[in-house]
Amino acid sequence: MELIKQFASAPTSEKRWMYLCNLRPTLKEKGLFHDATEQFRTPAEPPKNSDVLIKFRTVRYNVDTVRLIVDGISYDMQKASRDKKFDYYTTTIHVEEAVVSYYFEVYSGKTLLFYNQLGARSELNQFYNFKINPGFVTPEWVRGAVMYQIYVDRFCNGDKTNDVLTDEYSYIGDHVHHVDNWDRYPASMDVREFYGGDLAGVMQKLDYLQDLGVQCIYFNPLFVSPSNHKYDSQDYDYIDPHIGVIADDRGDVLPEGDNVNQHATRFISRVTSLRNLEASNAYFAMLVDEIHRRGMRVIMDGVFNHCGSFNKWLDRERIYEGVEGFSTGAYVSKDSPYSSFFQFNDENAWPYNHTYNGWWGFDTLPKLNYEGSKELEDYIIEIGRKWVSPPYNVDGWRLDVAADLGLSPEYNHYFWARFRDAVKSANPEAVILAEHYGDASSWLQGDQWDTVMNYDAFMEPLTWFLTGMEKHSDSFNPDKIGNATYFFDDMTHNMSLLGGSPTRIAMNELSNHDHSRFLTRTNRTVGRTESRGPKAAEEGVVVPTLKEAVIVQMSWPGAPTIYYGDEAGVCGWTDPDCRRTYPWGHEDVELIKFHKAVIKVHKEVPALNTGSYIRLHGEYGVISFGRFMKGSKAVTIINNDNNEKKLRIHVWELGVLDGDIMDQRILSLENGYLIDCGEYKVVAGTLEITMPPLSGTILVKREIG
Repeated sequence: MELIKQFASAPTSEKRWMYLCNLRPTLKEKGLFHDATEQFRTPAEPPKNSDVLIKFRTVRYNVDTVRLIVDGISYDMQKASRDKKFDYYTTTIHVEEAVVSYYFEVYSGKTLLFYNQLGARSELNQFYNFKINPGFVTPEWVRGAVMYQIYVDRFCNGDKTNDVLTDEYSYIGDHVHHVDNWDRYPASMDVREFYGGDLAGVMQKLDYLQDLGVQCIYFNPLFVSPSNHKYDSQDYDYIDPHIGVIADDRGDVLPEGDNVNQHATRFISRVTSLRNLEASNAYFAMLVDEIHRRGMRVIMDGVFNHCGSFNKWLDRERIYEGVEGFSTGAYVSKDSPYSSFFQFNDENAWPYNHTYNGWWGFDTLPKLNYEGSKELEDYIIEIGRKWVSPPYNVDGWRLDVAADLGLSPEYNHYFWARFRDAVKSANPEAVILAEHYGDASSWLQGDQWDTVMNYDAFMEPLTWFLTGMEKHSDSFNPDKIGNATYFFDDMTHNMSLLGGSPTRIAMNELSNHDHSRFLTRTNRTVGRTESRGPKAAEEGVVVPTLKEAVIVQMSWPGAPTIYYGDEAGVCGWTDPDCRRTYPWGHEDVELIKFHKAVIKVHKEVPALNTGSYIRLHGEYGVISFGRFMKGSKAVTIINNDNNEKKLRIHVWELGVLDGDIMDQRILSLENGYLIDCGEYKVVAGTLEITMPPLSGTILVKREIG
């Protein structure tokens, strides 16, 4: 009855719109909306013991009552405002310190719908309720920030005087090797092969990165380490001189057949000389200053679950033994100040005790013994604080295998809470993001991590939809190609697990150092470099599919992150083949220009950075979603089918009005791409568009005034 009264009193123009949208007499479910952004929750990240304004959207004249249910307590929401399409109901709640769970009940006549992170449903699954974590504040600069991941050894060689020398030392049973041919494919056993990329090379390419549109550089590990990947840290206090500065360069390389690193005097001088170590730290500080001067940020990689067998605390290679300024390693002597940093299984095996525990059994990756050493815990906490403080002023940490740190879940959570306190007290704007697969929600409660590398709510669902490939190229599932329902459902489920704040700053990658290159996945071929050979990773690739993926990446909630060289057409199977060098001098220039164009759209459209997300359309091979906020609305459409698709997208759900113009800012095609290539007038709440085969587009509502 209330709806009938509202309809009867409505202006004629609004009645006409209601008929057009088929609002009478059914409840318009797709008009219902709420999320954890500022426009529907104010503040989005409330302090402890504060008031929060909750807003809920409905189609005009379509709802009798909206109730907010907070931890079982019901609040009647009041219609507080309206625009030409929607009514907005609000109420204010008070949060204290505990996590708050809430959902909505929407009544229209005899119809009752529940609304939570799944959207509108006739039955309630409270697992997907919205949550508020009072006091959980994430760095605002990360929202929508365009990141660029650099694996330093393979990016650019700017200083040949610091290159690792062939035979300089021995690693995993053989001498290290300097690769003279920059364009050579990585070997199957690549870990001890060095191409010479360094921080000087990054410095030289800052113009390129700035021109591309990069806003933050994420570096793979930079600390002293014997491998090219540097996930086996040797000294957390210093940047590796092999990528920094070698001013003191004395000694000899290993002779043929000699694998004893005590004899590697050139290596020992390079990595133990304080002159080299301090000069490398100073160069890194200078590089960060220059990156900041250009308006970009820096994230470091923290590998704190394990270190390396070369680490100065263990010193299995005995390269620090007897060197002035360094204490005796725990491998060398039971009396080492670092003995408690590791777990040894035989107390009678010293000197040179081989019985330490390794991560996953690898003796090159000693597991750090946090529960057994308060000194170790304090040391790593101080490392976390050190690098985000002056003179380095790094803007955050990426945490390697963060869920594995420690020997128990209880300790793991305790440590990361303490780590967060230390980092945030030194630099409140520093981001803490973790490598994690699966449900990370227990770490994302506001007291530990800010967010994660977004495998589950980005890389994997998008890869399945566009290519049918598993992210290592280890399997192919044709049933998932073009399956829009699977894509949206998987995204919704995993975004719900992350929660609103972590989702908005999640690291959204297509490729990285641990998985096959996305461009290689487009060939829908199962393989690795040792089974298929590296050349096969480049065969049959579909560049238009990569372009579709980039369009999604630059319009999906989170921080779009480019793995160096993806923008230049680099291919590769999973580790180590995905760690190919950047192809300076023979880049795919057209693909770089495309990336630059999409990044430009992303940065110019506020909704693509911080707006709300809504699913708009899905059918075989096609997905469409929108981003919206006051004064900015955008629609992304992907056609991953080999046939042209004529589509009707209901853009009224974004608040786009009849007669509004949607400008086509970019359109990727099978051959090339177009920018600012058309305009579409919205009629009856819909956008009618024909999408070419293997294409993607972003359309932006033209704002007037």
